[in-house]
Amino acid sequence: MQRISHHALRSEFRRLLASDRCYHTASVFDPMSARIAADLEFEVGILGGSVASLQVLAAPDFALITLSEFVEQAARIGRVTRLPIIADADHGYGNALNVMRTVVELERAGIAALTIEDTLLPAKFGRKSTDLIGMFEAVGKIRAALEARIDPELCIIARTNAGVIGLEEVIARVQAYEAAGADAICLVGIEDFTQLEQVAEKLNVPLMLVTYGNPQLRDNARLAELGVRIVVNGHAAYFAAIKATYDCLREQRQIDASDLNASQLSVKYSTAEEYMVWAEEYMQVKE
Repeated sequence: MQRISHHALRSEFRRLLASDRCYHTASVFDPMSARIAADLEFEVGILGGSVASLQVLAAPDFALITLSEFVEQAARIGRVTRLPIIADADHGYGNALNVMRTVVELERAGIAALTIEDTLLPAKFGRKSTDLIGMFEAVGKIRAALEARIDPELCIIARTNAGVIGLEEVIARVQAYEAAGADAICLVGIEDFTQLEQVAEKLNVPLMLVTYGNPQLRDNARLAELGVRIVVNGHAAYFAAIKATYDCLREQRQIDASDLNASQLSVKYSTAEEYMVWAEEYMQVKE
């Protein structure tokens, strides 16, 4: 088995960011999936927070997983990976001091890069999980993350949700995160190339785009021209694994096939509807 140091993987990720190409991530969720992705010659992988919540807790993505649980899963992947792994570190598991702890632990786990988002998590009473924290608080988190890293090759990626705020605020936030020293900017909720161009022209750092397969953003050459270096299309591999497990066990029990697809099965077995009822009952939040 080829072995490669975590520092070398981080250097490789920085090389990807500095290139003129656009790379699509492999969604990995355990050591085996990371090995498969490397063997299939993916250039980069990502451990999604939503996937980790399902994998570790069988729970939906409601900010229920703890830092230690997430780091344990990241470390299992880090022991064997032969490609750089991005960790979706959500909001850094708390305030700026918590962010520093998050960076320390994920760096030790072998992660090549991590995203810190400006979402208000967990949701406050009476609020949905799409609210954002203030820009200055978010800048403090990025600065804290940069201070906490030991290996300068580790990439700190600032993430914001362009789908829940106006374009002017999106630009103001990402420019502030760049000025704070973020190595790249991750954008969620970009609708089309017109919107992307308006943001990209205001930045001088590489972009990471979470598209979830948006057909309006499938031109790799155009993405690359706009500075997009990393694209996350979603986490289909893990949902396919859920469906395959269900079908295998169902066949063993000789039970008729269900009409539920992979996404619907994940909702059913993570009891997402139950959590939404609890949120409405105890937090007055209707997701």
